[in-house]
Amino acid sequence: MKNRSSRLKSRTAGKGFKRSKRSLKIEKLYLYGIHTIAEALTNPRRIKHRLMVTQNAGQRLQKQINKVAGSIEIFEAAPHDLDGLVGRDAVHQGAVLECEELTVKSLDDLSPGARVLFLDQVSDPHNVGAIMRSCVAMGVGALVVTNRNSAAQSAVLAKSASGALDLIDLIEVSNLSKAIETLNMQGYQTIGLDSEGPDILENSVLASTPVALVLGAEGKGLRQKTRETCSILARLDMPGKIKSLNVSNAAVLALYVTRAHSTQ
Repeated sequence: MKNRSSRLKSRTAGKGFKRSKRSLKIEKLYLYGIHTIAEALTNPRRIKHRLMVTQNAGQRLQKQINKVAGSIEIFEAAPHDLDGLVGRDAVHQGAVLECEELTVKSLDDLSPGARVLFLDQVSDPHNVGAIMRSCVAMGVGALVVTNRNSAAQSAVLAKSASGALDLIDLIEVSNLSKAIETLNMQGYQTIGLDSEGPDILENSVLASTPVALVLGAEGKGLRQKTRETCSILARLDMPGKIKSLNVSNAAVLALYVTRAHSTQ
């Protein structure tokens, strides 16, 4: 008898996955998009229930499907079925994964000396997703958010993160200022990004000290208590007429600068 993996392989190559006879619409978290689902499938911390794919998407995800063969249900679905599940405007690329949210970590789980990025009530899922992607690209150890007034785990956030949601340690805290104080006591340099900061970021980074960047929401910026808790405030060096950036763009630029000027 062929094992589950070989059966999946033959279905992808020719006859397609088993069709579901029940409605696809169940009240669960649905992730969509090839890169997003590829990382979710191979993340052992992600609880996965059902994968619904077109034949073409199944072929593109075959390597990841083989790794979860037998542990989740896999069904072939027509594109219009997936449209009905996640919305016609969602770029699902022929793949939708029904799963659970990831269990967030605490500050105690942070690896000593790991680079950290704090978000002070950044609630737009597109921005948070893009920031997660930049964090993974720049080798950031953890992203710290508040458990209120922040972007929740969602399909939109996950798609914007392009797989990074399943690759970065996401830490939730109830009090951001206390979390920053904790890192201050652990020897971190906590740098609040502020367009009115007294000096540019390049001149503010201590080379031999672990760095935690703190970014605020667009418009509001850092809250007063957050500003007061950071060990230093700094600004991005922008010689042009525009002195502020979208928060996700500011994040990747700040991460690059701190990486270039830190030995940690």
